[in-house]
Amino acid sequence: MAEEAGMFMVHQTVGSVLCCKCGIPMAPNAANMCVKCLRSEVDITEGLQKHVTIVHCPECDCYLQPPRTWIKAQLESKELLTFCVKRLKNLNKVRLVHAEFIWTEPHSKRIKVKLKVQKEVLNGAILEQSYVVEFVQQEHMCESCSRVQANPDQWVASVQLRQHVSHRRTFFYLEQLILRHGAAASAIKIKQMEQGIDFFFANRSHGVKFVEFVGKVAPVRSRSDKQLVSHDSKSNNYNYKHTFSVEISPICREDLICLPPRVRSSLGNLGPLVICTKVTNSIALFDPFTLRQGFLDTDQYWRYSFKSLHTSRELVEYIVLDMEIISPEVNVGGSRFALADAQVARVSDFGKNDTIFNIKTHLGHLLNPGDYALGYDLYGANSNDDELEKYKGLVIPDAILIKKSYEEKRQKKHAKARPWKLKSLGMEVDDKAKLDQEKVDSEYEHFLKDLEENPEMRLNISLYHNEEYQPSEMASMTDGEDAPSVPLEELLADLELRDDEDEDDSSMRE
Repeated sequence: MAEEAGMFMVHQTVGSVLCCKCGIPMAPNAANMCVKCLRSEVDITEGLQKHVTIVHCPECDCYLQPPRTWIKAQLESKELLTFCVKRLKNLNKVRLVHAEFIWTEPHSKRIKVKLKVQKEVLNGAILEQSYVVEFVQQEHMCESCSRVQANPDQWVASVQLRQHVSHRRTFFYLEQLILRHGAAASAIKIKQMEQGIDFFFANRSHGVKFVEFVGKVAPVRSRSDKQLVSHDSKSNNYNYKHTFSVEISPICREDLICLPPRVRSSLGNLGPLVICTKVTNSIALFDPFTLRQGFLDTDQYWRYSFKSLHTSRELVEYIVLDMEIISPEVNVGGSRFALADAQVARVSDFGKNDTIFNIKTHLGHLLNPGDYALGYDLYGANSNDDELEKYKGLVIPDAILIKKSYEEKRQKKHAKARPWKLKSLGMEVDDKAKLDQEKVDSEYEHFLKDLEENPEMRLNISLYHNEEYQPSEMASMTDGEDAPSVPLEELLADLELRDDEDEDDSSMRE
């Protein structure tokens, strides 16, 4: 400003002095010595540890924090860096400024950390210096891993998940919830049984925590028992094996239910024929004829413990011949519905008879003449249900539509694989379990189709990019409305640490 106004300005200069040791000009400091001479006179890293031995478990990749705490940390992670710095003694004599890893071969059993520290030296001058600390890994298995290695069947707590239904759709979804939240990270073994899954834990507290997690995501009831393994009468120590039996409600999504009279009255005369639309720790019930919704919590359900009238394995494919909306579209529980009168016919009747059903459906906003839908055939079904017999004057419809069918559109897409994939638990199959692999594969395929059709189901699970996916050139592009699929923005990258480390290694070598 002053130069622009034409005023004379005196430029300030920083004075320099000569180093008292080597005589080179330098900026003045409290010690009157240059940095090189100051470092030759004073070593602020003297007395600090340069070599440290740490204990590492090769099985679970944990590190021992004395005296008995094991910390899980990956190589070159923030957790491992914090652990290494805390293991250093006398570090409080200096001020830590920066810490970083120096790359070493993974099989070298060496971890090198470069530290930058500061300390006040001669006459108040602050000196900054870097040095390298080498951590030597000493392999030693932790208590839980050594117990598993000595006897793989030596478990303390067992959680037996069971659901008495003819399919495994619930366990496919529950498996993804467990992976998403890491609920079975402490399990030492997982075994697939005929009607459920068994989880084995090394501590009772881990089993209790897992049972609490399952109770938050599904309507369950559980009981526990324990068996004495051994005891020491002198020290009064007892060793037990704990077993938790967890039964999941047989009610599943898209099931058709006939409510007991007492349950119906508690829900405001809902139904009695209702559809289960969602199952969490409560059951969401929907009346397709009045567009009303009700909820049953876990305690309410197990108090009456009713079963489904028809399950999703009994769905029949219909074709829509005519559709007439009779009420405006409404929003119920975050989903849109519209009542309509529809004319439908079973696809299996084509070429055999001319049977046409006039029904009322809640899918008027979604279906158009010519579309396919999946529903329950109550006209030809033989329903032996005690709760249904209690409603003597009930008029049962010929069919109840559940959802729109995209099977024809999927058949026109000749893609060999999906652009996404799911992870799975490392489960052992029980030798006594009589599992039909073709049936399991078919049910898993239906589960994947449900994920594509229902965005709400995908909110609580993790989907990953499928690297083996190659778009099919024969896929139909002229059908207008395509089959439902998972948007790419919902997919996660399936990260592999080994690949990342190889890329980092190559970049460092370059």
